[in-house]
Amino acid sequence: MAANRTWGFFFMVKLLSLCLIFRLTGSQSPPAYWNAAHATFYGDMNGTETMMGACGYGDLIKQGYGLETTALSTALFNNGLTCGACFEIRCYDSVQWCLNDTIIVTATNFCPPNYSKPEGNWCNPPLQHFDLSQPMFRKIAVYRAGIVPVLYRRVPCVKSGGVKFKINGNQYWILILVYNVAAAGEVVDVKIKGSSTSWIQMSRNWGQNWQTSANLIGQSLSFQVTTSDGKMVQSDDVAPADWKFGGVYEGRQF
Repeated sequence: MAANRTWGFFFMVKLLSLCLIFRLTGSQSPPAYWNAAHATFYGDMNGTETMMGACGYGDLIKQGYGLETTALSTALFNNGLTCGACFEIRCYDSVQWCLNDTIIVTATNFCPPNYSKPEGNWCNPPLQHFDLSQPMFRKIAVYRAGIVPVLYRRVPCVKSGGVKFKINGNQYWILILVYNVAAAGEVVDVKIKGSSTSWIQMSRNWGQNWQTSANLIGQSLSFQVTTSDGKMVQSDDVAPADWKFGGVYEGRQF
């Protein structure tokens, strides 16, 4: 009986030791839901070249995105539907070039492919690539690296204030830029309603610019915005009846 208890004691010690080893070795693996990609940068430290990107946001400083932004390769851009999504990125697997920091950036631009060169085309499909603003790149890697391997994952966007709607166009055509979207960030559907109409389906023109040919001049405007996670926020009477082209109006937030 004493021998059995002794054997049982050593068995439990061995089992606990194996569990501890498994936990220690397992901790060296990347966290779940991280994906591998590469990152470069474009523009200077002032971020001038990052403005007026393919998502249509225009002046990123004025719109609240700042320089915490990135352009996406074809594989990630999804023809502009990923505009507004937020990514957490960190450099990895390069002791020489990586810095011990993590960044969160919003997708605001497109890194176009170049099929004329046989190699070094990081934004060509099917590669997943981030072309960061220079200030963001230098938070995670040494400037001289130029390009580094990274790990990335989607994260909820944190924005100040409500969803914003900038009204462009003319009396025959209305173009709405939807921006400053929190949570999922990427808008997949927009509906508009005048005070004298029912809900009207808008179509995406480019980036996060949504259009309709309905004549809504002189009516207050409401919006339904749906993001990629299926959530919808309705903002009633966001723009008053005397709204102006070029005006920016603020609705509810996710």
